[in-house]
Amino acid sequence: MYLKRIELKNFRNYEEAVVDFHKRVNIITGKNAQGKTNLLESLYIMSLGKSFRTSRDHDMMGFQKDFCKAKSISVKDDRELEIEIIISGDGKVTKINGVKTAKNIELLENVYMVVFSPEDLKIVKDEPEKRRKFIDRELCQLKPVYYRNLGRYKKILQQRNSLLKQQDLREDIIAVWDESLAEYGAKVIQERKKFIEKLNRISKEISLGITGGKEALEISYEGNVEILGNYDDQRELFRKVLHKNVKQDFARRTTLSGPHKDDLKLCVEGVDIRHFGSQGQQRTAALSLKLAEIRLIEEETGVSPILLLDDVLSELDGDRQNYLINSLSDVQLFITTAELNEDVKRRLPEGDTFLVESGRVEKLKQ
Repeated sequence: MYLKRIELKNFRNYEEAVVDFHKRVNIITGKNAQGKTNLLESLYIMSLGKSFRTSRDHDMMGFQKDFCKAKSISVKDDRELEIEIIISGDGKVTKINGVKTAKNIELLENVYMVVFSPEDLKIVKDEPEKRRKFIDRELCQLKPVYYRNLGRYKKILQQRNSLLKQQDLREDIIAVWDESLAEYGAKVIQERKKFIEKLNRISKEISLGITGGKEALEISYEGNVEILGNYDDQRELFRKVLHKNVKQDFARRTTLSGPHKDDLKLCVEGVDIRHFGSQGQQRTAALSLKLAEIRLIEEETGVSPILLLDDVLSELDGDRQNYLINSLSDVQLFITTAELNEDVKRRLPEGDTFLVESGRVEKLKQ
């Protein structure tokens, strides 16, 4: 699949723009703070309905504007798909081929995208929340039911935490919420378990390729609650853990147990590289995770996703650049950069180059 066109109105610093893209490689150049990442952000919201940079939709509205709009045309299985997202003070409206959708979940399974930015290079050594977001973002694309279950888990967790902040502990009321929290929490845990097993298999293979067979990345699920083999046992265990720890939760005024506290453990030759890895090992691991995302989407859906590289090539050394470029033969690629090395450019497949200046996009002649 590939993204053919984007049309923007009041999106970040783009007052109005229409850009037609190449189906293979699109290099987006320009000085800093001109709108290169904003353009990638407008593409990314077509896959999940939300930004990879902010949790607040209104942040994407132009300064002192009361709405913004992004509309894309993508091609999948030789069919064109139009997605339009309008954000205003009244909320967000999403349309697929002109028909309004009720929720972001209806966007899923239409456009698959993977974004790789300098922030992702720090995913290995950053706090566990970053690694949970990585897992959730990928699983939401692959499994719309996961998106639904994760959303319900978060809402129930929020309600339970609100009860824990009250003056008196009502264990009977909290126990009712615990049943639902255990139900959806167990579903989240079990889906993460299956995903991480696949991620480990693919990432190990990729890391060996990057390092010439010298280092194999091992990924494991570091669950806050013990990970069991099936959903029923997982739900019952989680319910018991919640009941056992309720007084401790009340003392801390928050829920201390559950998948919202999970983490990914990343090791090379038995060494936990989250804490003790070299910068090279951590960057190899981050690149392996991102390339594994692409492979997983291809394996699960039969579709090659679109890859957004936001100013990340300059952060990688020559060997990692080569491995990345050589891995992307079937993927539409968007690269933002202040200046692309000519040697790297020659190694890329055919494509187009665009210059961004103050929210205006110009296609450069080859």
